[in-house]
Amino acid sequence: MDVGIGLLAAAAAVRRLRPDADLVLSSDPDGMPWGPRTPQDITARALAVAEAAVAHRPDALIVACNTATVHALATLRARFEPDLPVIGTVPAIKPAAAGGRPVAVWATPATTGSPYLRGLIEEFADGVRVTEVACPGLSDAVDSADEAAIERAVAAAAERLQDDVRSVVLGCTHYELVAGRIREALRGRGLPPLVLHGTAGAVAAQALRRIGERPAPQAPAEGTLTVIHSGRAAALPAAALTYDEGRALRAVGPYAGVRA
Repeated sequence: MDVGIGLLAAAAAVRRLRPDADLVLSSDPDGMPWGPRTPQDITARALAVAEAAVAHRPDALIVACNTATVHALATLRARFEPDLPVIGTVPAIKPAAAGGRPVAVWATPATTGSPYLRGLIEEFADGVRVTEVACPGLSDAVDSADEAAIERAVAAAAERLQDDVRSVVLGCTHYELVAGRIREALRGRGLPPLVLHGTAGAVAAQALRRIGERPAPQAPAEGTLTVIHSGRAAALPAAALTYDEGRALRAVGPYAGVRA
């Protein structure tokens, strides 16, 4: 679940690990964007998106959205656990800070500066300088596959990067879909190669662990795909198919748009 197509990265990671997994993608295009909303409103909308997914009786619920994890994870877990494991998406600050070099966290304005993010920094980056970089408009641009807007937002964030930073945490799931363009923008500043830290692979692996399953990438590609938009049966939006992750989801296994 996510507000938009940021969930593609985690969904594609699950599909790579388990081609036989049936996937339900629940998002909220009617409520986009979530970032400017109040925490209470974000929580209410996240709960509605989750309920739409849970109606399909999944084995696990992945909250593939940093903003929803920041503001709604506790509510979602109180609502669905222990019967349904709920896996949040936490910015990868711990591995990024492990090398002891300065780190930048790119995130939405709703995540940047939040007590949740500050808590992660205090817990996992003690003694390491972490700079929070708000990226207004980037997740919206990714969601609409607006190439010009993506380029502008990425360039603006790259200009705010301090020269001694060696790791960038992608603190919004949407950003992982344009990691290549982010890497190119950072390379264009003449900096040494920077490490980008996403979360999709770790989140997918954690979801399998929570339900007692193991990766089986050689399993038959028989997984189905169900798409829900603001509670309504839908299909993958055209914008999703501009990204490798979206095309991979459509290509592997039967795709009918909706599963009864």
